[in-house]
Amino acid sequence: MPATATALLASPTAVVATGEAGAPASPLAAAPVSSLQPTIYDYTVVNIYPHDPNAFTQGLVYQDGVFYEGTGLYGRSSLRKVAPETGQVLQQHDLDETFFGEGIAVLGDEIYQLTWQNGVGFVYDRETFAEKRRFTYATEGWGLTHDGEHLIMSDGTPIIYFRDPATLEEARRITVTVNGEPVMRLNELEYIDGKILANIWQTDYMVRIDPATGVVDGVYDFTGLLAQAPPATTATAPDVLNGVAYDHENDRFFVTGKLWPALFEVKLHPRPPQ
Repeated sequence: MPATATALLASPTAVVATGEAGAPASPLAAAPVSSLQPTIYDYTVVNIYPHDPNAFTQGLVYQDGVFYEGTGLYGRSSLRKVAPETGQVLQQHDLDETFFGEGIAVLGDEIYQLTWQNGVGFVYDRETFAEKRRFTYATEGWGLTHDGEHLIMSDGTPIIYFRDPATLEEARRITVTVNGEPVMRLNELEYIDGKILANIWQTDYMVRIDPATGVVDGVYDFTGLLAQAPPATTATAPDVLNGVAYDHENDRFFVTGKLWPALFEVKLHPRPPQ
């Protein structure tokens, strides 16, 4: 992985393949350097909050003063309500051990949760976490968010799906690109100010996507963020960056990762021209 997002954008690597094996160095496809226009953003840490180091974070939402978090791994997947300042789990629903939990979205009085390879998603009552219904899909389930009208879903490929929240039927799809070439391994999603933000699995980068065209117009570089966390108190080492949430009322941006001991509030700012 190149050390900076600038190097990442300049690296003429092959298109990234899906899956865990043989991941190339860059999550962005090859493209002439002169044609790449996304703005690069760096971060400043504003606050550091506790985060359960046993939570394999797959989805994160901030709403009404609390975090809703979806966690993964077989036998450890859950849906949680978490107090931001303390990291205390206020409410939890555990998935059956046959399900590997993935991304979540909170829309109205319901919470939607994907699973990885089961082809099944869950809809819960937001207050009680009681399961209301299930839905199916033909792809893997990775990230989930919404734009107020549609659920927005990723599956680890360059495709992002827009689904009707009532029927869960696909309404449309986009292919995420840089200079016409696909961006792979799109994972956890968040919808912020009319744009889709997607974590790129196994990297320290997120990309900002135009939901109408699929074109990436920004790259957020979180290199070195985990190093600012307190030392882990468990034997399990922290995993990759994965978890982004936004406080729309107070313009606060939150980032964490799988098995990370901390959750960060950050400010983003464009990198000065070099």
